[in-house]
Amino acid sequence: MRISASLTSSLPGIDPRLAVRNAVARARAANDAGLDAIFVGDHHANKETYLQNTPFLGRLLAEWGDRPAGCLFLFPLWNPVLLAEQVGTLAAIASGRFIVQTGLGAGPEFPAMGADPRTRPSAFEEGVAIVRRLLAGETVSSDGRFRFEKARIAPTPQEPVEIWIGASADVGIDRAARIGDGWLGAPHLTPDHARDQAARYLDAAAREGRPPTAVALRRDVYIAADEKEAAAVRDHATASGYRRMPPSALVIATIDRAADELRSYTQMGYTDIVIRHLVDDQSQVLASYQRLGEVRRRLAG
Repeated sequence: MRISASLTSSLPGIDPRLAVRNAVARARAANDAGLDAIFVGDHHANKETYLQNTPFLGRLLAEWGDRPAGCLFLFPLWNPVLLAEQVGTLAAIASGRFIVQTGLGAGPEFPAMGADPRTRPSAFEEGVAIVRRLLAGETVSSDGRFRFEKARIAPTPQEPVEIWIGASADVGIDRAARIGDGWLGAPHLTPDHARDQAARYLDAAAREGRPPTAVALRRDVYIAADEKEAAAVRDHATASGYRRMPPSALVIATIDRAADELRSYTQMGYTDIVIRHLVDDQSQVLASYQRLGEVRRRLAG
C-alpha cells in the first residue's frame, strides 16, 4: 500500500503569498514523512484563491525527492499540445516518475474556458490519445475536437508518464480500464462503494487485457495525536457537513486506527491511497503529516 499526498490548491480567505508558503511547508512535511508521491489539482475561473497546477507543482518539486509526482489535468479544458508541453516540462523538473491524474470535469469552468460540456467524453478520449503520442515524441495533426497541424513537443519525458483516470460512473470506470494506466476512486466513496467500484474496475481491466499500474483511492484524512483529538475533529467535520461527504468516507483517527483502516483497502484491491487533509489549521496539518509518516511505515512494513 502506497500513501501519497494531494495538496489542496484552493485556499480561500488567505493572502496568496501566505497560501504558497503554507503549501511549501506542507510539501516539505510530506517529503519528510516519506510519502510515496505528491499531487496537486486542476480548476479554473475560480472566485477564490486557487493555485494553478503547473507553476504550483514546479515550486513544490523543489521540496520533493526522487519519488513520483504529478498533477490533475482536466483534459477537455486543455489544448492537448499545451497540456503535453506542461507535462514534458514538469517531468523534466521532477526527479522521479511523473503521473497525470485526469477526469472529465464539470461545472461552470467549462463555459469560462470556452469548452463545450456536451462533448466532454469524446474530447477527453481524443485528448488522452493525442497527449500520449506527443509525449512519445511523435508529430501529430488532428481535425477532430481539437484542430491543429504537425505539432511536436520538447522536452519529452525520459520515462513513460502514467495516466490515472478518476471516475465514479460505470461508463467512466470502464473507460479508465480501456484507455488509462490506473484508476482513481473519488473521495466521497464509502468503504462499501469503494469495494464495489474497485471490483468493477479490476474486472474491466482484466477484460481489456490492461493490468493497471495503480488502483488508487482519494481519502480526506486527519491523523490525530490521541482519541480525544480524533473525536473533536470528527465531531466538527460531522457537524459542518464536511464537503457533503458521508462520515464513513473520512479517515479521522490515531496512528494505530488509521493504519488499520487504510490497510483494509488493500483487501479490496487498492494499491494507493491519495490523502488530502480535511483541516485547515497549518499546525494541525503539519503535525498530522508527521504522524502520517508512521502510518505509511506501518503499511509498508
